[in-house]
Order: sequence, then C-alpha cells, then structure tokens
Amino acid sequence: MRPEILFKCLSDTHRLIGLLLLTQVEESCICDLTTAMQIEQAKLHRHLADLRKCDLIQSQRRGKWTYYRLTPELPVWVNDIIQRTAIAHQQQLAEALIRLRQAQRTVHPCHHW
Repeated sequence: MRPEILFKCLSDTHRLIGLLLLTQVEESCICDLTTAMQIEQAKLHRHLADLRKCDLIQSQRRGKWTYYRLTPELPVWVNDIIQRTAIAHQQQLAEALIRLRQAQRTVHPCHHW
C-alpha cells in the first residue's frame, strides 16, 4: 500500500473513527458500530465499504448482518500508524468505545445470526 492511498482512505472522520474502533475490538457488527458512532447505518456502510476497498478492514456476512474486523495482514508500517493514532487519540475515542462495548453486550438482532 502506498502512503498516499492510506492517508486518502483515512481522510474522512467517520472512516478514521470506524477504523480506530476496530483496533480496540476483535470484530464488530454494523449495528454495534452504528450505535457507537451515532451515525446512520447506510452512511456507515458506505464508509466501511471504502475501508474494505483500501484493504484496511475485512467483512464477513453472517445471515443478514455484516461483521467487520481489521485486516490481519496489514503491512507493519500501516499497522503502526493505525495503532499509534488510536493511542494518541484515546480520549477522543473514549465515548464511542464505551458505546461500542455497551452495544456489544446488549441484545441486538445481529447478535443472533
């Protein structure tokens, strides 16, 4: 991956926050991410599709729900940038991460595929 592609992929706030949230959990369904980010599902779906096109995240369909996770085979330098960004912006991510973890413990339709 070329640096300009990575930074273009992360240039949108919703894409960046979504990616950083996925660094904190093994995987998440779109309904939990929607709750965490307080964004419409259709809008989030488009941003996550962009991150998939950049090979930063992977998705897996389970029933009618889609689950997302960070791509495990990211180049070391890409993973380093993402991890350092998450660490540097923990305070900005804190509320969304709390909402994400609460949503993952709550019964949602996507948790029963």
